[in-house]
Amino acid sequence: MTPRFSAARRTLVVSAALAPLALVACSKPYAFHGVDITGVPYASGFDLTDFDGRRRTLADFKGKVVVMYFGYTQCPDICPASMQVVAQAMDDLGDKARDVQFLFVTVDPQRDTPEILKAYVTHFNPTFLALTGTPEQIAQTAKDFKVYYKKVPGKTPGSYTMDHTAGFYVFDPQGKIRLFEREGVSAKDLAQDIDALIEGH
Repeated sequence: MTPRFSAARRTLVVSAALAPLALVACSKPYAFHGVDITGVPYASGFDLTDFDGRRRTLADFKGKVVVMYFGYTQCPDICPASMQVVAQAMDDLGDKARDVQFLFVTVDPQRDTPEILKAYVTHFNPTFLALTGTPEQIAQTAKDFKVYYKKVPGKTPGSYTMDHTAGFYVFDPQGKIRLFEREGVSAKDLAQDIDALIEGH
């Protein structure tokens, strides 16, 4: 004899059958706003000095999302705009900002003294760090990250500017390179991507 089901029981059976499908639909992977560069054979780390004279490597910040930016303090427009973006992203993250470390790597060690670097980056956020080194160390780090920079002569010897790659390199809490956020990324999108890495995406 064919079993007979009440309407209520049929509804329960159908709901149970669809439950796994609903779970799959809700757990789709996060789509990053930045360029996913997970696994690239570059941008694996650095060995530089912070503005307090302390040697710093990527291992110092394990457990945090690390956001790196290459620039210089006398940059007239792109660098300060980028700094404002990451500062706003940190504000947007709220309490989760404690799980993030922003690093500013100077491409102008000739003029960017430790004192100038400290005053510059902490103006945007007191937790920000700046890294410097010898011209050779900066050149090697830039090469390791495929960052371009070049001095552009000004009207006087000290008034030069620096052409340089603009964008953020983002490492996950395990110290693995994950994203390149292009110049022009919004603070909202940057904060969302950082939050996703904090959450393990």
